[in-house]
Amino acid sequence: MNGSSPPGKSIAIIGGGAAGFFAAITAAEADPSACVTLFEQSGNYLSKVKISGGGRCNVTHACFDPTLLAKNYPRGSRELRGAFHHWQSRDTVGWFATRGVTLKTEPDGRMFPITDSSQTIIDCFMKAARDAGVVLRPKCGLRDITPTAGGKFSLTLSDGSAFPADKLCITSGSLKASPLAAAITALGHTVEPPAPSLFAFNLDDPRTEGLSGLAVQDASVRAIPKGNPQTGPLLITHRGLSGPAILRLSAWEARRFQESGYHFEIAVNWIGKTSEIELRQRFSELRGSSGKSLVKNRYPEEIPRRLWERMLETTCISSTTQWSQLPKERESALLREITDARFQVLGKTTNKDEFVTCGGVRLSEIDFRTMESKAVPGLHFAGECLDIDGITGGFNFQAAWTTARIAGLAMAR
Repeated sequence: MNGSSPPGKSIAIIGGGAAGFFAAITAAEADPSACVTLFEQSGNYLSKVKISGGGRCNVTHACFDPTLLAKNYPRGSRELRGAFHHWQSRDTVGWFATRGVTLKTEPDGRMFPITDSSQTIIDCFMKAARDAGVVLRPKCGLRDITPTAGGKFSLTLSDGSAFPADKLCITSGSLKASPLAAAITALGHTVEPPAPSLFAFNLDDPRTEGLSGLAVQDASVRAIPKGNPQTGPLLITHRGLSGPAILRLSAWEARRFQESGYHFEIAVNWIGKTSEIELRQRFSELRGSSGKSLVKNRYPEEIPRRLWERMLETTCISSTTQWSQLPKERESALLREITDARFQVLGKTTNKDEFVTCGGVRLSEIDFRTMESKAVPGLHFAGECLDIDGITGGFNFQAAWTTARIAGLAMAR
């Protein structure tokens, strides 16, 4: 005996993105004797972190109640509710703070590093991985998984070599067009088909032509029929409609919109939750207090002037019409155009760099106390390869941090 300690367990992490790094660092810090190896098929680590939030990295969201936090996930809400009791946004903020990275909160709840640079987050992860002894294997992907005796694995890598692992965590990101989908299915898992989850709406409608760049700060939009409204800023683009309200709706209705071939009808309330009845009362007050004012000059302050003028054109209200002269039928048409404007969506536009999908490994096949497969002991999943997706605002990264943290600790144990 030479007195040296035996080698620790071999932990393999597949995918060098947000979830992969967080799982690898967590496992290596929790069990310093383990050999934690992080495989990344491309030569670029943390590529989504790099471009997130326009290069600022929307790390998480300032929602510190696990139940409320979980409500921001069209898929995965129930499973994450319990997981967030183990690791939530407050824990993420604290983790970065102990490593010298301070996060700031913007008015809409999104949280960014105070440097406003995603490189700050990347540098933090790279340093934490080096300090914890994580072995990085760039340009080395996973081709196949073979369970071996004793609940271990033999991994076939993209260079043709084999790699033995005691524990395995898949953090590969979206399984859309991924060769790993077949390997995961062969192990007995179900992969829900992917569908785009965050995208803008294409229109061909004269009501939005020439208004590109115009934003309404508190709109409400819903799918027709029977869609639940989503509220928030709405942006008119050269192709149609975008902004947080549209992206939230696209997330909640991702499957429905995919089934429609991205041809569907929406209703927009340009002044948020204000009802037609409430707005009619405001119009009545305008008649009384500003009857001689032109309709084009006195209007709800929530509506930008150019949009208001377009609404008057749409409802055939002359630029010389005074509030006291506004016919009832024209007023009713204007009320509908403000609170219930119908648009036919004729396709979608996706920011390819920030592409988010729903779909992935079926959640009922995963134990969310450990992120371990119920079918294959020792196999764990974290991040976007699961059928989990959040609305825009830092929620997708938070799901990655939470599932990766739980998986990393479980593999270390």
